[in-house]
Amino acid sequence: MKYNNKIIICLTGGKIMKGNDIREAYLSFFEEKKNHLRLKSFPLIPKDDPSLLLIGAGMAPMKPYFTGKVEPPCHRITTSQKCIRTGDIENVGRTARHHTFFEMLGNFSFGDYFKKEAIEWAWEFLTEVLKMDKERLYVTIFPDDQDAYNYWHKNMGVAENHIYRLEDNFWEIGEGPCGPDSEIFFDQGESFGTDPANQMGGDGDRFLEIWNLVFSQFDRQKDGTYLPLAKKNIDTGAGLERLAAVMQQKKNNFESDLFFPIISEASKLSGAVYGVKESDDVALKVISDHARAITNMISDGVLPSNEGRGYVLRRVLRRAIRFGKLIGIEKQFMGRMIDVVVDMMKPEYPELYEKRDFIKKVASVEEERFQSTLNAGTELLSEMIEDSKKKHINKLSGEYVFKLYDTYGFPWELTDEIAKEEGMSIDKEGFIISMNKQKERARNARVKISAKVLTPDTTKLDAKNLTVKDEDVDTTIVMLGKNGEEILSATDGEDLVVILKNNPFHAEGGGQMGDIGILRNSSGVFEVHNTKKLPDGIVYLIGTITEGKISVNDIVEVKVDRVRRAALAKNHTGTHLLHAALRQVLGKQATQAGSLVAPDHLRFDFTWNEPLTAKQINDVEKLVNEKILESLTLTTKEVPLEEARKAGALALFGEKYGKIVRMVRIGDFSLELCGGSHTHTTGEVGSFRIISESGIGSGLRRIVALTGISAYKAMVSDRKLIENSAVLLKCKKEEILNKIDKLNGDLKKAEHDILKLKNEQAKGELSSLMSDIKNKNGISFFASTAHADNINELRKIADMIKDKLPKGAFVLSSVSNGKVNFVGMASKEAVEAGIHMGKVVSQVAKICNGGGGGKPTVAQAGGKDISKVEDAIKESEKIIESMIK
Repeated sequence: MKYNNKIIICLTGGKIMKGNDIREAYLSFFEEKKNHLRLKSFPLIPKDDPSLLLIGAGMAPMKPYFTGKVEPPCHRITTSQKCIRTGDIENVGRTARHHTFFEMLGNFSFGDYFKKEAIEWAWEFLTEVLKMDKERLYVTIFPDDQDAYNYWHKNMGVAENHIYRLEDNFWEIGEGPCGPDSEIFFDQGESFGTDPANQMGGDGDRFLEIWNLVFSQFDRQKDGTYLPLAKKNIDTGAGLERLAAVMQQKKNNFESDLFFPIISEASKLSGAVYGVKESDDVALKVISDHARAITNMISDGVLPSNEGRGYVLRRVLRRAIRFGKLIGIEKQFMGRMIDVVVDMMKPEYPELYEKRDFIKKVASVEEERFQSTLNAGTELLSEMIEDSKKKHINKLSGEYVFKLYDTYGFPWELTDEIAKEEGMSIDKEGFIISMNKQKERARNARVKISAKVLTPDTTKLDAKNLTVKDEDVDTTIVMLGKNGEEILSATDGEDLVVILKNNPFHAEGGGQMGDIGILRNSSGVFEVHNTKKLPDGIVYLIGTITEGKISVNDIVEVKVDRVRRAALAKNHTGTHLLHAALRQVLGKQATQAGSLVAPDHLRFDFTWNEPLTAKQINDVEKLVNEKILESLTLTTKEVPLEEARKAGALALFGEKYGKIVRMVRIGDFSLELCGGSHTHTTGEVGSFRIISESGIGSGLRRIVALTGISAYKAMVSDRKLIENSAVLLKCKKEEILNKIDKLNGDLKKAEHDILKLKNEQAKGELSSLMSDIKNKNGISFFASTAHADNINELRKIADMIKDKLPKGAFVLSSVSNGKVNFVGMASKEAVEAGIHMGKVVSQVAKICNGGGGGKPTVAQAGGKDISKVEDAIKESEKIIESMIK
């Protein structure tokens, strides 16, 4: 039977409302009637909050407003905030209200209204706007919160037996604003249960929490103490999904219009009908929930990876794929789910529509990657579980769990969930040990370069860094270091660290290589190989004395390598131009993930989930060169970090910035935080040439490019290549492509003719191959050696024989390139008679020091010892004959 999703009556006492209409009613109520500033949902990736991986509550993005660190744009704000929580992911699909993605409707006060208004307005919205039956509403309060009790009972008229005092009514998540809260519950009726669990305060589904009002009065400190907030705040959260289920009279959130269109689409793809089989219902619910999470996470910039928020996305995606498999979805399907989510949510979140193709591409790549290993991983896990049960072991080995993770991409949480379905658990501690062992092996496998680092007390040093414009100066050596120790002097051939009183060298940082150059005086010469920076900002030079002797307090003439610095400046400005061009051509999802600015090239890593097309590469390269030709002026300005962010300056993710930062602006084209060397105008870059674009990991691409003289040299090299190609092809330069096209055509024709001859040769060979067919109990069989250059040709010959031997079995061998190939085939009748070709071929290959196998009907193998082919063929017939019943 098909699930009936029609809404007939709303037992809330109110009106039927769609999820989107509830959201709009809430936001309009607080914006228009209660003078709140209506803000769009903040992105799921937290801004400037390292304590959070993803936004998990409506108030999370507004912590700075609550603590008073940042002035809010308005003292009354209302939002519908996108949230992600995966702490109870194993419950999603198995309960009525657990979700990984949900929307939290919220109204907030920052030092404005407080408890009285929050309670009055919540009651007004529920009973007057949504028209909920007052008799079905219950509230809970913190035991000591008499003010809340009075507002509910005396002001709102809530009956005394509808107000419950609970110790749990104190809201806090880690450090920050917190305080007593009051929760509003809706009684869904006795049909949900009348047992103790389904009474107020129980864990049942009858009394559903629909709104939480938090009265923020305190600021929790790191040590667990509570300090009064300078200004009292209000933080409320009403789950949109729960309100939709209540207003649409649904027994669980998944049957509301926020989820059911996704369930319907998954049902079409799988054939699983909602409401018939519990396990199918769980899978359909999981897919509908996870599709919403996947769509919104990718839209907000999260990409699949094995760390942090990227791992959260990967885990959710792979869980959805696995549940799709359980209900019979064999092909990729997340794109279809994403389409439904986008169409449902685009009225409130138009960016989903704009990013639809990108979201689907990211999900598709991840889905393809996991589906390729899902079957093998699931099969291995089933074997592990079966083997453990036979041995009466109820916990899966951590080593096995890690193998699933490392080889097949199974998140350990997914393995844990599957194990629980079988009444088992996993050895999580053993998994972590195996994981750490692999990390240690990886570390040991890398080339180790170790050196003692000088860590002087720079507070006692008279040292400062000059601007990068001051290339040649006379200054004093204030410190020398060798092997981690301070020294007073050094002589020819010694490797040293040097700190200058006035340093004009630019240190390595932000991807840019450090300056090199020379320190010279009458007694010695020091060659600078690299320049780095200590944690406190003092710059030190790394190099070698190439002549004489230098000492602390020596006055030296400093010469920075100007040619190299100019090349670095060109490539650094080129990097900024490339970043801006990528974002313009690909979209804002293309963000910097790393870079290298060298004197002879630049390397730029960025987030993107597929190879760039030739057109995209050309468009990026063209745009950068256009900006170079415009000779845009570069300007720099030091400003507070917050001011730079407000100005829209791009910052490198993961980079640590001080309170004062340097902005580099290139006309109206680019604005980034950067402390590196740059040209004065884009024209000085000369030209720009992309020489490669490649993948370096999941969701990461790398471009290597050239500027200036390096780009010119690449052009000259390409010109020579074209000229030499024309000579070899005996044609003009402009005729090269046509000539290659003609040669390709000739080559394909020749290959076709050769293949035709081989097929004719093979057909002619069939009679000799089948000249000695034997028969037992109605099954024909034989083994023979054919002429074939590779395994594919041997398979083609075998296919031809199979058509001529409808009730039989055979093994063919061939020798090429010093190796043996075997192919075996058996008809349905031969298999029924007892023949298993996989076993036959496996045994035969061992004779030739090889291996292989396959199915009962078809198998193939290889061997190394060609001298034993004749023995193997004879043995084949014996094995086949012995198998026939």
